[in-house]
Amino acid sequence: MIQHMNTPLFPTDSGANATAADLEHVMLAQANPADAEILQRFFKTGPGQYGEGDRFLGCKNPVTRRTAKAFRDLPVREAVRAAHSEWHEVRLCALLILLGRYESKKTGEKERATIFKHYAELARHGYVNNWDLVDLTAPGITGAYAFEHGADTLERFAASGHLWEERIAVLSMFPFIRANQLEIPFRMVDRFLPHPHDLMHKSCGWMLREIGKRDRAALTAYLEKNKASMSRTTLRYAIEHYPESERKAFLSK
Repeated sequence: MIQHMNTPLFPTDSGANATAADLEHVMLAQANPADAEILQRFFKTGPGQYGEGDRFLGCKNPVTRRTAKAFRDLPVREAVRAAHSEWHEVRLCALLILLGRYESKKTGEKERATIFKHYAELARHGYVNNWDLVDLTAPGITGAYAFEHGADTLERFAASGHLWEERIAVLSMFPFIRANQLEIPFRMVDRFLPHPHDLMHKSCGWMLREIGKRDRAALTAYLEKNKASMSRTTLRYAIEHYPESERKAFLSK
């Protein structure tokens, strides 16, 4: 049974000696059944929808982030165990802990490689299985790892044929875009322009929009060349920051 507490009750030791069970206990204590119903509709958990069967506690992101911060020293092995939870927010919290560990200046190269490997396995087995889980954690883990070790490390995701792993590959383009290394993101978007799912159309358009913030001319040239082969959703996302007259011109074509 889910209990609801207005104030989170963290154990005395939520750090290196804590366990996945401790983390899940704290998240369960902060559940809100009314919000859970809303989130289950929002994240499309009904039959045939992209989040089919997922279960929510009703913990909003500030609660989950606060818990992740409290458990930031949770051992990697325990965070990975928590990421196998049946509850969406527990998985998100565990992934945010792994992200924080990956980004920490105290974390060495060997541990970052281990986190990347665990993240890839979690994705392959269906535990990174909605757009919020991907969007909040993939750029800082798989994206950061690929930026350091080469974009070919993303091939396992891009070639998987599974929606969430494919979205991981696209969202992992953020570090390359921030560094103005735009060829790789353009190639990744090219790969998924024909994808049938709207969530991939949106992710591709999002990456193009980010490219445009840094190099408008490069994005315009890309759109002129590829607009006929991209979905209207991708195009709308890509040109969001263009002047209205230019947006209308692109859409009318």
